Amino acid sequence: MSQLGWIGASLFAFCAVPQVLKTWRTKSAADLSWLFLLFWLGGEILTFIYLVVDDIIESISHVPLYINYGLNTVLVLYLLYAKIAYRESARSS
Repeated sequence: MSQLGWIGASLFAFCAVPQVLKTWRTKSAADLSWLFLLFWLGGEILTFIYLVVDDIIESISHVPLYINYGLNTVLVLYLLYAKIAYRESARSS
């Protein structure tokens, strides 16, 4: 059953990678909604906090989920950065 958790968490963790790669290659994040990105970031952070606190209380550890939420937080932070940085570079072109 543990392998199932690792596979599922890995799929979730990497589902943002194609969007990050596309944004990085095209240097455009115009099609990404601010509200979507902010909700996504908030959901990742709050769920991660909940998971860690609950795991501390229950004395357990869900490492696959930690990796999932950690990686997704990094990826969405990049997309937020790109939304700002590439907008500025588009204006100066």
